[in-house]
Amino acid sequence: MYRIALCGNPNVGKSTVFNALTGLNQHTGNWTGKTVDLKDGKFSHLNKDYIIYDLPGTYSFSCHSKEEEVTRDFISFEDIDLTIVVTDAVSLERNLNYVLQVLQMTKRVLLCVNLIDEAKRKKIFVNIDRLSGMLNIPVVGISAKNKKDINKLKDAINSSLDYNFNDKFNIKYSSLIESSLNKLYKLFPDDMSYSKKRFFSLKLLDDDFEFIRYIINKYNIDENKYFCVKGELLDIGYDNNKISDEYVSVISSHATFIAKSVISYGDVNYLNKIKMIDKILTNKFFGIPIMFLFLLFILWITIDLSSYPSNFLFSFFKDLEIHLVNIFDKFNVPFFIKDFFINGIYSVVTWIVAVMFPPMAIFFPLFTFLEDLGVLPRIAFNLDCCFKKCKTCGKQALTMLMGFGCNAVGVLGSRIIDSKRERILAILTNSFIPCNGRFPTLIAIISIFIVGKTTSVLSALYLGLFIVLAILITFLVTRVLSITFLKGKKSSFILELPFYRKPNVKSILVHSFIDRTVLILVRAISIAIPAGIILYILSHFYIDGDNLLTIFSSLLDPFGNFIGLDGKILLAFLLGFPANEIVIPILIMIYMKETNMVDTSNLLFIKSLFIDNGWTIRTALCFLVFVLFHFPCSTTLLTIYGETKSIKWTSIAFLLPLFIGIILCLLIRFVFLFL
Repeated sequence: MYRIALCGNPNVGKSTVFNALTGLNQHTGNWTGKTVDLKDGKFSHLNKDYIIYDLPGTYSFSCHSKEEEVTRDFISFEDIDLTIVVTDAVSLERNLNYVLQVLQMTKRVLLCVNLIDEAKRKKIFVNIDRLSGMLNIPVVGISAKNKKDINKLKDAINSSLDYNFNDKFNIKYSSLIESSLNKLYKLFPDDMSYSKKRFFSLKLLDDDFEFIRYIINKYNIDENKYFCVKGELLDIGYDNNKISDEYVSVISSHATFIAKSVISYGDVNYLNKIKMIDKILTNKFFGIPIMFLFLLFILWITIDLSSYPSNFLFSFFKDLEIHLVNIFDKFNVPFFIKDFFINGIYSVVTWIVAVMFPPMAIFFPLFTFLEDLGVLPRIAFNLDCCFKKCKTCGKQALTMLMGFGCNAVGVLGSRIIDSKRERILAILTNSFIPCNGRFPTLIAIISIFIVGKTTSVLSALYLGLFIVLAILITFLVTRVLSITFLKGKKSSFILELPFYRKPNVKSILVHSFIDRTVLILVRAISIAIPAGIILYILSHFYIDGDNLLTIFSSLLDPFGNFIGLDGKILLAFLLGFPANEIVIPILIMIYMKETNMVDTSNLLFIKSLFIDNGWTIRTALCFLVFVLFHFPCSTTLLTIYGETKSIKWTSIAFLLPLFIGIILCLLIRFVFLFL
């Protein structure tokens, strides 16, 4: 069975190529000794069997992350018959930097220029034959979504096994570097290929000390001779930084030369148009305000449209409840079992589905649309300067944006951050960003006490202002933590600004619905079931005429009043721990001393009820702030523990936003004392 490695930059369609080649015949597991998942799959073509390994997408082999290490080590040390490098025809020049780095590790490379159809639509043409001649490797141009092109790729893989690969193509460095490399070649075994000797010699001159030590031990390198060669370079001023700069400069200039030779543009102004758009979207003065308008637009669409499916689901579940009651009656199910199931479990679970599902089903596709369009990396670019000042990197901006859909997804997204310190920072502060589970609560209180009516545009605007507050607090807390408990150097942040691309609607719907909406909804429901049981018990058990909800809220009243709220509000947040969506329904239950979840669609009724229970504009502002800053929901906390495997960080993630929320509520109460 022939073994193939599949690699490339992120966002070039590598996974699409892998899935098209292997279908469902895939397996995911850890490569021996590594913690990064590695997918492999099998396929057959022309009586030959193949196993292909989908390596993590990376931008370089400088190895600042586990993903880069896995890809470099796999290509360097595994017994591979062929390495396929997938590139994007639209961004070929940028991808060629990566191709040239791979060619320094192995010459047995098949270059797959993907998205060739999209490039043609943009009037970008790649001369495949000339590219093959300049690199001295086989090159195939395809569109991975086209089945005929996948067969074309399989044919290219088959013929590449018999291709006359040689060491004819090499990037030449300065005479000093080349002289040092010639001396280092002699330190390696005689039977090692020239390309391997050259690559390992280049790495010996680099500053990756862990990898250097591994090479020295693996090949029994004479350390005295190695340090002698390295010392000669240092004596003439060639330190690690200068050598690294030369590597980057030579590869980049070579990639540019090749790109100019093989790429032609039907629209000579195409690149200028892209640059002009980027000058606006990434402008240091207008970039962030424009991105804020994008966010407001998404929020407005989410708010405006989610009410219709929510009302439909409420109506559907109400009708279904009647049928369920009839079924229980038909089989003479005891009343307490029927009541426990309907008013305990069913009412809470269906409430969460009706309130949580529609906004997620709208927000996540819109979010993924911007991601595929190419806008999301530019938002991260705009926010990178802010996170730099907080002593972290711009990748946290991407995880923060994911948190708007769901904080649990944002926590999972922190995996893209290489530095453990910065990953912890992103995890601890992600719950400061309001997820769509908090949007309905925020919108309801904003509409009642600030806007005065249900106006989606104004509600979105005020919601946007509260989001700005959440982002500013995120920056502040990140900065404080990074100079106190989580000190450390800021890691590098390599960010590709991809060409703007027409999003694939089908892919967006599948990815956003299955990978995000359904996953989070299932988690929320699994936690909502025990929450419904607890809520039922507290609302149905009485002591001296008061149910447990009323008794517990009275115990919390002193502290609640102290921070500008009341005990009933605090109890509603505590019972809403499984899902933020049920905070207001629980609060209404406590105020009305009801035993079942009640309808909250009548905002005028809610306003009257809240005012009758002592609410003022100060209470509303404190409530809104507490919605933003209180302990994360149970789904997010479980995800945090799953990512950190630490009770310590999970506890801090619980207490940190709660502490900030209490401080801000006290600040609001203090301000109102002087108004």
